[in-house]
Amino acid sequence: MTLLLIIIFSFFWLLLLFYSILTIAGVYYRLKKRPAPIIESWPSVSILIPAHNEGLVLEDTLKAMQRLTYPGRLEVFVLNDNSTDTTAETAQQFADAFQRMHHIPVPAAVHEPKGKSRVLNYGLRLIDTDYFLVYDADNQPEEHAVTRLMEQALAHPDAAGAVGYVRTANAGQNWLTRMIALEFQVFQLLMQCGRWQLFRIGSLAGTNMLLKKDVLDAAGGYDLYALAEDAELTIRLTSAGWTLPVVPEAVTWEQEPETLKALIKQRTRWLIGNLYLLEKIFRDKAMWKSRSFHHAFQHVSMYFAFAVLLLVSHVCFIISLTGLAAPMFAAPILMFWFMSYMVYTMQLLSTVVLDQNVSPKKVITVAVMYFTYAQLFILLLLRSGGIYLWKRMLLRQTIGWDKTARYKGRSRAV
Repeated sequence: MTLLLIIIFSFFWLLLLFYSILTIAGVYYRLKKRPAPIIESWPSVSILIPAHNEGLVLEDTLKAMQRLTYPGRLEVFVLNDNSTDTTAETAQQFADAFQRMHHIPVPAAVHEPKGKSRVLNYGLRLIDTDYFLVYDADNQPEEHAVTRLMEQALAHPDAAGAVGYVRTANAGQNWLTRMIALEFQVFQLLMQCGRWQLFRIGSLAGTNMLLKKDVLDAAGGYDLYALAEDAELTIRLTSAGWTLPVVPEAVTWEQEPETLKALIKQRTRWLIGNLYLLEKIFRDKAMWKSRSFHHAFQHVSMYFAFAVLLLVSHVCFIISLTGLAAPMFAAPILMFWFMSYMVYTMQLLSTVVLDQNVSPKKVITVAVMYFTYAQLFILLLLRSGGIYLWKRMLLRQTIGWDKTARYKGRSRAV
């Protein structure tokens, strides 16, 4: 029992130390100045927007696309994936009104699985630009987002592209959206910045990401079976020796789930996608070489080992409180819980301060997130693992894409 606890807590302490160091590095990277390179000839860029029944949000998205400023050629393609609402009408109206807007009906899937990867692969066959940029259909990028991404992509000779900052447009809607916004600020940006600062490693975020078209063509396009297509592509590109600079100045705003049911559906898809990626990582040793080893380790630690050990920690914690454990074990268990809470909370507070967005409501949200929102991850992993084992491993079925809920009239958070 003593040896087991030593192993468990040693692993936990190492993870806490690692993510604490990432936080500090992320803060440093966000604060330092990044001079823009001198660019004489700006590469051409196509923006790809996969859209399936996006009538509630597409008009606001395309208005934001039209406001984009970029010194080079910029084209916008709405990839209409067999929508049955007003998506086609909205996309065609903008295509008729603006020269750089294009409405592309995507043929129905016949022998391929449905989803974002298939639609993006179709769009890539149609464009002739040097780079492409993916935005989800609810995104509203800020005016200079494309320019900032391109500046950093060209500043690094080994860059396959660049990845920006995704912020929550409906963060002020309720307590859930505020917690999601904080999670994104820490784990989608601050940790990203820390990894780039320390290891020159960046991760694609699924949206607001710029990529070289010929690099993706050489990689074979998107994996049709990957529900977490951004994470899967990140590891493939990193394995091939490419880097993905992180650009916090390139900001887009997107909607996040406003109900627990919608969040569970979205995160179940994400976690199933990451379980598929874990399976692929273990089968393909090429995904463990070079900088991709860090990505592989991150997925193993975050999507399997950490959750399992956290469950063990909960059991030990309950045992210590009920007096079933010896006193010598109770103290380190309680200390671990206290330090986990402190590290998690300081990460959240750091990003709130960096964004100069401190308020009493946000401080309260930060204080309760570890005991509420963060613990949802265990339930989500159990749910996703059960679905993955049953449908993919036992029934050998293809797990379909599950669309995230959209909401009309959500403006940027302040």
